[in-house]
Amino acid sequence: MGIVTAMRVEARCVTPLRLPFNKRISLGESAAIWLCGIGAEAAREAAEGLKADGATALMSFGLAGALDSSLRPGDLVLPESIYSDCLLPIDLGWRTRLRQLLPARLRVAGGMLAASTQVLTSATAKQELAQATGACAVDMESGAVAEAAARAGLPFLTVRAISDPVEFSPPSILLGAVRRDGSPDLRRLLPLLLRRSVTFGTLLRLGVDSRAACSTLSTVVRHADTQMGLAPIHSAHTVG
Repeated sequence: MGIVTAMRVEARCVTPLRLPFNKRISLGESAAIWLCGIGAEAAREAAEGLKADGATALMSFGLAGALDSSLRPGDLVLPESIYSDCLLPIDLGWRTRLRQLLPARLRVAGGMLAASTQVLTSATAKQELAQATGACAVDMESGAVAEAAARAGLPFLTVRAISDPVEFSPPSILLGAVRRDGSPDLRRLLPLLLRRSVTFGTLLRLGVDSRAACSTLSTVVRHADTQMGLAPIHSAHTVG
């Protein structure tokens, strides 16, 4: 199992290890994870690297933005297809097996996940993408991983938790204060706060919503680890 994550907060839901950047890390005999950084090109490189090292299935795992106003932070999206430049398939049998292991308290949505080449920073941008694609949520990496899986004939699944609803998005000015792995760059963030270009209230809400999403992802790992190649225990952590 090859698991692609873009950001450290996502990877921490899978393993307590502080992962090296852009490198395959084994999680025992049946799974490996690759922390690739934000964006399609980074995710494509990770998927190809996992494939080259013997992965026989690929999973895109992490956060997503809502395109459907009914989706709230912490809701889980298990899409049945991916919209990139074309429709890309999900392994529906795998999706069903994972879904059956999850607790009933999780709110789970299906439908379509859209791939975006950029972070959507406004409700208008999200609404336009929803109208153009019919998707319920969006991320930047799943499309590239799905394409790599389709080319190789490998099963593919994406597991995504909503971190930002339609009406609230990361401000565009904040994107320059985020490193490739999604961690904050304090040297760039502090001047934004001092100039009040970004408010503490905005950062607080982003943090609360992100924690809700990560709590959901951690719940998926606890309950569906067998479908992620992580069971029975996450003890054999070695660099692959």
